[in-house]
Amino acid sequence: MRTIEERIRHLDGLRRAARLGGGEARLKKQHEAGKLSARERVELLGDPGSFEETDPFVVHRCRDFGMDAEGNTVPGDGVVAGAVRVEGRPVFVFAQDFTVFGGSLSETNAAKVCKVMDLAMKAGAPVVGLNDSGGARIQEGVASLAGYADIFLRNTLASGVVPQISAIMGPCAGGAVYSPAITDFSVMVQDTSYMFVTGPDVIKSVTHEEVTKEALGGAETHASVSGVAHVVADSDADCILKIRTLLGFLPSNNRQDPPRRECADPCDREDAELDTLVPASPNQPYDMKDVIRRVVDDGELFEIHADFARNLVVGFARLGGRPVGIVANQPDFLAGVLDIDSSTKGARFVRFCDAFNVPLVTFEDVPGFLPGTQQEFGGIIRHGAKLLYAFAEATVPKVTVITRKAYGGAYCVMSSKHIRTDFNYAWPTAEIAVMGPEGAVNVLYGRELARSADPAAERRAKVEEYQELFANPYVAAQKGYVDDVILPRTTRRRLIRALDLVENKRDVLPPKKHGNMPL
Repeated sequence: MRTIEERIRHLDGLRRAARLGGGEARLKKQHEAGKLSARERVELLGDPGSFEETDPFVVHRCRDFGMDAEGNTVPGDGVVAGAVRVEGRPVFVFAQDFTVFGGSLSETNAAKVCKVMDLAMKAGAPVVGLNDSGGARIQEGVASLAGYADIFLRNTLASGVVPQISAIMGPCAGGAVYSPAITDFSVMVQDTSYMFVTGPDVIKSVTHEEVTKEALGGAETHASVSGVAHVVADSDADCILKIRTLLGFLPSNNRQDPPRRECADPCDREDAELDTLVPASPNQPYDMKDVIRRVVDDGELFEIHADFARNLVVGFARLGGRPVGIVANQPDFLAGVLDIDSSTKGARFVRFCDAFNVPLVTFEDVPGFLPGTQQEFGGIIRHGAKLLYAFAEATVPKVTVITRKAYGGAYCVMSSKHIRTDFNYAWPTAEIAVMGPEGAVNVLYGRELARSADPAAERRAKVEEYQELFANPYVAAQKGYVDDVILPRTTRRRLIRALDLVENKRDVLPPKKHGNMPL
């Protein structure tokens, strides 16, 4: 019979083996590739000394293909799981260990992941998945696929209940990509991570296309082309820092409000430069991010999808210490029009904010929807309706500021008064109309202009007349569609006061299982 000291030494030995993962040589190789180990990532995510590990001694059950040979059974089985605290709040986490069978998913390590996700749901705490895996463990066959499906189910059930964040910190291919796709946010690391359903070799054999891993599924591709990646990090450490920052804007679950912070930025601060920030010419661009940063606390905007659909800006900021979701047209890119990608981008962000009690602040300068056969054939009607549906469905506090153009159907979509927005403000530079003056004159006076002795002069006169009558915020204000026309310099104070007034609002949706959002 072993003595107590021997049993303690045995336990210490098992813990050392679990901490080493695939061994010193593979850990060294991981570091040489510019990547942290799974444990280093978890420890960096959490407050110092806060990691509580679960299932460090789990091993696989596979006996085929030599898997039962000496050295092929590693305590922990390729995933580090448990809980940490981030700024004092509990966060459940799992990190795939690439040093153990390439981080491949087995039946047992899938069970570890499912366990922490189940605990997160019970505890009402976020889940962070740090992905670095070659995919399914082929030696285990269908048992590995079943493990993926078990995770997908929990991702789906947890959606809208607790925040879910995925970090892609290495390969993520095949079925493995669908778990990050279901989660709320995906963060990729530049140069060391990639995602795709089918790799370059398969694509070449089927379609004869030649493409590199980076071009097919690297961070830049998914951040700017596909929209799969919400945030891109420069390194593993930067990735973890960005996740910690993101968590700071979010509640732990859907029954809590986002955490407020002390605010040193005066709530009544005014910025005179906002008064002249919108150009006099309606066709001249400006950067809406300048507006946002001048209004929010300390000029800080945590942007989501910064490089995808850049005609719409979405992200998190604070107003008076309160986290808010920002949705804003970007006149500096495609004149701020709504198109397929921006509508989808905005809709998903709005629905996330609504699910987790994050108030929505909209900055509007939109000339309409992008015209063209490519947009129409691609389903701009269906995709544009997503953003409309999301704003209309949202019951969180909603405040909109119209800085310049608010034309046509896009005016309705961008959190207008008509879809239950609580406060709608306009700057004196706002133009709220069915369409722009030039287009309106063509429709209203086309025949008259054709008969005119001086069509150019007549057109200028009609455009000026239309601008005077309709290209302003006052017609909408007279009808109560705009609650007030405000001085731009006072925007910060007005937004903070508005959010204070409606922080306890209650909007009720009709009883139903769920709506049928246009997908």
